Amino acid sequence: MGTHVGGAWTEPGAHVVAPNVWRIPVVLPLDGLKAVNVYAIVDGGGLTLVDGGWALDAARRALVDGLAVIGAELGDINQFLVTHVHRDHYTNAIAVRRELGTKVLLGAGEQRAIERITQAAPGGPRTHLASLARHGAAQVADALAALGSAGDDGRLDFEAPDAWISSGDRFEVGDRVLEAIATPGHTRGHVVFADRDNGLLFAGDHVLPHITPSIGFEIAPPRLALRDYLDSLRLVRAMPDMTLLPAHGPAGGRVHARVDELLAHHDRRLAETAAAIGAGSTAYDVATQIGWTSRRRKFADLDPFNQMLAVFETVWHLELLVLQGKAATTEIDGVVVYTAPADVAAHP
Repeated sequence: MGTHVGGAWTEPGAHVVAPNVWRIPVVLPLDGLKAVNVYAIVDGGGLTLVDGGWALDAARRALVDGLAVIGAELGDINQFLVTHVHRDHYTNAIAVRRELGTKVLLGAGEQRAIERITQAAPGGPRTHLASLARHGAAQVADALAALGSAGDDGRLDFEAPDAWISSGDRFEVGDRVLEAIATPGHTRGHVVFADRDNGLLFAGDHVLPHITPSIGFEIAPPRLALRDYLDSLRLVRAMPDMTLLPAHGPAGGRVHARVDELLAHHDRRLAETAAAIGAGSTAYDVATQIGWTSRRRKFADLDPFNQMLAVFETVWHLELLVLQGKAATTEIDGVVVYTAPADVAAHP
């Protein structure tokens, strides 16, 4: 089997990351994230793929072309091991299964999300828009509605997997053993796959090299999604250090170093969030006072989709501050409002 060695991590093809393991960047229709990495691993006479991409014609072509570079085709895929339920990881695997019957596996923690997505009535309430309004960001919800984007459409691309993955499940893939480890936070059911013998971590969106993963962007996320995410980071940090094989960005970094950076980032963001709470602030109010991305962009300069992610990111930091006793929360006319403890004491 051959390989295509490129420069930028999004360059099409199949890029060797370890013996008999290739990274295939599969295109995404997003302004920020240009591709998702699908990892192809030799599995007997076929392949196991970690993640599948988005169910789009362009994504399918990118996957087919990448497989062709290593002398394979869609029919050679034995199974998809999917790190989480987001459409850019899961739905193309379902599309391939509909055509070829390929086995698709997904973390057991995603069962609730799959049920909610697949059982939703057509034209039903858009959960992300309703949540934005509840956190004071009605104008962001309106902007997304005007664009026809609520973040939770496309339910027909989803189906239940063939099997649910439990933490600790081990998969023999060729001469490798991949251990599934539950890492909730990015979504409830996110899993990573550790090839301990060879020091590789197929990290999905749990640990990314250049960006901070979003937290709890899903239908009915848990209130303490950030706590879950930080606990999952510490879980991975306690494991032996491995080579990072992320879903977005170049492969080859070290897991521990990046986890340390992510933990430090959230410590800073918690302090910044606490400092921005007024006598009665919504998550939207706080989000507009915080810098976003590594360039500290103003909230107003973000597109509506990233404004939505920023508001939700702020919610999870505020909720963790409430748990820590550094903020309090109440609901006024259907809108969630946060106050600093000193303000609560001053205004009983």
